[in-house]
Amino acid sequence: MRRTTLEEVTVSAQRTPTEIRTAAPTQVVDAEKLEHIGAMQLSDALKQMAGVTLKDYGGVGGVKTVSARGLGSQFSAVTIDGIPVDDSQNGQVDLGRYLLGNAAYVSFSQGQEQGALLSARAYAAGNTLNMETAEPRFWFDERMKLKVGTDVGSFGLFSPTLTWEQKWNKRLKSSFYANYLYSKGDYPFTLYYTASHNDSSSVERRKHSAVWMATVDGNLFYTIAPDNTLVTKVHYMRGAHELPGPVAFYSQALSGQSSTEELAFVQTQWRVTRERWKMQLLGKLRYSYDDYTDTTAGMDIYNDYRQKEAYLSASYQRSLAPWLDLNLAADGDLSHLGSNLEKRNDVTRYTLIAVAALNSHFDLRRTKLEANAHLLFNQVVDRVADLDTMPTYRRLSPFFSLIYTLDGATSLRLFYKMTYRAPNFGELYFFQLFPRNLRPELARQVNIGITHSGQWSVASGQFTLDGYYNHVNDKIVAKPTTNMYYWSMENLGVVDILGVDATANFQISDLNFHLNYSYQHAVDHSKEGSKVYGHQIVYTPRHSGGASARWESRWVNLGATLMVVGERYSMAQNIDQNRMPAYCDVGFSADRKFDLRLGTLNVSLHVLNLFDTQYEVIRAYPMMGRNWKINIVYEF
Repeated sequence: MRRTTLEEVTVSAQRTPTEIRTAAPTQVVDAEKLEHIGAMQLSDALKQMAGVTLKDYGGVGGVKTVSARGLGSQFSAVTIDGIPVDDSQNGQVDLGRYLLGNAAYVSFSQGQEQGALLSARAYAAGNTLNMETAEPRFWFDERMKLKVGTDVGSFGLFSPTLTWEQKWNKRLKSSFYANYLYSKGDYPFTLYYTASHNDSSSVERRKHSAVWMATVDGNLFYTIAPDNTLVTKVHYMRGAHELPGPVAFYSQALSGQSSTEELAFVQTQWRVTRERWKMQLLGKLRYSYDDYTDTTAGMDIYNDYRQKEAYLSASYQRSLAPWLDLNLAADGDLSHLGSNLEKRNDVTRYTLIAVAALNSHFDLRRTKLEANAHLLFNQVVDRVADLDTMPTYRRLSPFFSLIYTLDGATSLRLFYKMTYRAPNFGELYFFQLFPRNLRPELARQVNIGITHSGQWSVASGQFTLDGYYNHVNDKIVAKPTTNMYYWSMENLGVVDILGVDATANFQISDLNFHLNYSYQHAVDHSKEGSKVYGHQIVYTPRHSGGASARWESRWVNLGATLMVVGERYSMAQNIDQNRMPAYCDVGFSADRKFDLRLGTLNVSLHVLNLFDTQYEVIRAYPMMGRNWKINIVYEF
């Protein structure tokens, strides 16, 4: 008998976070669903998530930031592969700068991210948005994969993409992703002359809103041993945005504002896993450059900002007993911001975060109980070259959570967390002589919820229901002074947020459904008797929700999405002239995969805002009406 020796084959899959067996609510959108909904930018992944408020200034190039459960966007940590993406200038990360072409999944964790070997920064965040890079997977004797594609669509959208994955040997793999994105952004919109949208209106066209952006992203995956891995990422982005002005009353203001951005970083992750302990080291170097030009009304303003960052994180997990684990983590961050402004043009921030955590888990006869607790120390020290005394912020913050699982299908969960953030550079220094005497914002978060997963004769699904209460003290608010260019910052706010988030995912034969609903009662309790006491905070709807459905067949796959946002207010006072109408955005998609001799061809069509709904997320910045996009990808 002839004997044949087969080459060793390792079958593996990149693990995604669970959504139903976590003490803190977690929502995940994997690469397959990102492709189905036609998501291009990181912000697109958030539109079907409960409890998330996306602020969007319109179009492909409009600034996009995220906040959750009534907390400001500065409370949201944005990470790539668990390593933070920071902006020391204003604390808000523009999600439109990061593309999803080589993402394995996007996850959003309310309160506390779950998992082993978290960085101290992840423990410190009020909530965490993470984009995980896809690790190359090869079958049998595969050594290389290539994927080329392009998106073309309404209003001059053109976005070609190249992905190259290479297996160099049994231990070393790499991926390379490159994308160019351009949009003219000159979409039509309806200009309403009153806030109620019931009076006169006219059809206008958005002006001065073109954008281009080039991105390259390289990754090395090195397996030193089966329990010892090293991953390194190099990322570079350069782009330019025209910044359209606001539209109001009977005109669309012509804007002479534009910006150019450049971002480069290199980061690495080294992880070692043993039977009784685990260890992780993270490191990152980042440089970014932003310039802002404004020639409106004869003014010639040119500002440039240069940011440099060095970040190092160490995490360690030790099993103290079969039911008890100890986690230790420490992060050090050095951030520098320079500018051409006359005052305070050179600031350096030193941040130290350390945390000690205990995780206990008990497997009972038909149930399971898990309890987690940690205590976090945060210190922030600033230095300005020509000042001797600078602010220093220190804080101890606790966290506690419980999750009780019944029969492996139903879980009850609870957590309490204290989170605070120091004022960012923009709030403290720029446009004035001395640092403002600001206190850090302090948030207390409480969540209680239930999750369930099940499988029946014709269907399977999972469901979550969470109620929460957030209390924010010393909220930092901005007020204009002599004009809209110079602002003062004060600690004035006290905000109470009471809400409910619900999600459902289920499958019936070839049909997949996703539903989500959020209720937020987020009110200002800063000063009893004031005109805004008890009023809903700005841009936070009481009711919002969404749905998606997908049907897969041999001939064509069809999908639909629905996003509903209720009334909200653009100013602190909840009066008619500040009310923004509710809106409903419906999308449709169709796609088909063709198996060719030398690869596969994927063709998809996406029609967004199918019914041409005219709405604004931010007052005076209209969103796109009906638009379309065709995506063609050839993989071989």
